[in-house]
Amino acid sequence: MTTSIVRDSPFIRACLGQPVPHTPVWFMRQAGRSLPEYRAAREGTAMLDACRRPELVCELTLQPVRRHGVDAAILFSDIVVPVAAAGVDLEIVPGVGPVVAAPVRDRAGVAALPDLDPADVGFVAEAVGLLVGRLGGTPLIGFAGAPFTLASYLVEGGPSRNHERTKALMYGAPPVWHVLCGKLAEITLAFLRVQVGAGVAAVQLFDSWAGALSEADYREFVLPHSAAVLGGLAGSGVPRIHFGVGTGHLLGAMGEAGAEVVGVDWRTPLSEAATRVGDRAVQGNLDPAVLFAPWPAVEAQVRRVLVEGRAAKGHVFNLGHGVLPETDPDVLTKVVALVHEVPPG
Repeated sequence: MTTSIVRDSPFIRACLGQPVPHTPVWFMRQAGRSLPEYRAAREGTAMLDACRRPELVCELTLQPVRRHGVDAAILFSDIVVPVAAAGVDLEIVPGVGPVVAAPVRDRAGVAALPDLDPADVGFVAEAVGLLVGRLGGTPLIGFAGAPFTLASYLVEGGPSRNHERTKALMYGAPPVWHVLCGKLAEITLAFLRVQVGAGVAAVQLFDSWAGALSEADYREFVLPHSAAVLGGLAGSGVPRIHFGVGTGHLLGAMGEAGAEVVGVDWRTPLSEAATRVGDRAVQGNLDPAVLFAPWPAVEAQVRRVLVEGRAAKGHVFNLGHGVLPETDPDVLTKVVALVHEVPPG
């Protein structure tokens, strides 16, 4: 019964371009530092450790659903969880991000990368199982990092502004690059299949750094590997969302990767994005910084995004990137109520 309710939920219907009673809304990083209950629950627990504790993952995932009344939950995790679980030596350093002990920059480094055994992420399957039982009719979104973004972390050794080492490998040794991304696509697909098998209702593939590339480079060096991940889930029965930052110029190519929904950051109007992504739904795309403005300004921008979203096959309201840590949670709750109140068109 719960499964049928989830499949008929506004979120899943919007992902599939079906009529909805209201525009569904959730927020990237909705489970995070903007919530005092999150900070209390996470206190003293390192990020990767938190991701490996199913009961804590369950609690952190549920918090924004309870507080905001969003239309979907997203699994609390991190994009480096599968590569860490496979055996890559890394840690998530507060204020910095993922830091890799031995960056991967040549053929030998790529060859040494381990595969992911589904048993390595059994804690994720357990957490998903707990959540499916506790969320009732609210869909749960699973997620993973896309091969390009994971490759950038592994090659650079951590976050990078210019991705110079990544591009040096990509341009200088294309065969090595494609083997690296191929291995990461296999890890990512295995990780998402664990989540789907455990019961998530949709998945999102994050390509956080793809916006650093030209369309030609994206098509040659990235698209085949993202398409391998998304294509590997084609028969899974769950909607697939593909999201990147600064990817307005890549939306057409990203739409070809195989997802039912393309996420759009705040730099591109949804009405324009809808013409680029093909016969697909869109997700987004309120600027996260707008939430710091006075409420009348926030309301005006929310209404604008809702109007622009009507041009697409379907629209899932979200921010154009993640919730900023200093965001007032009460504003997020008001945004949810407003999105639910405005007729979907």
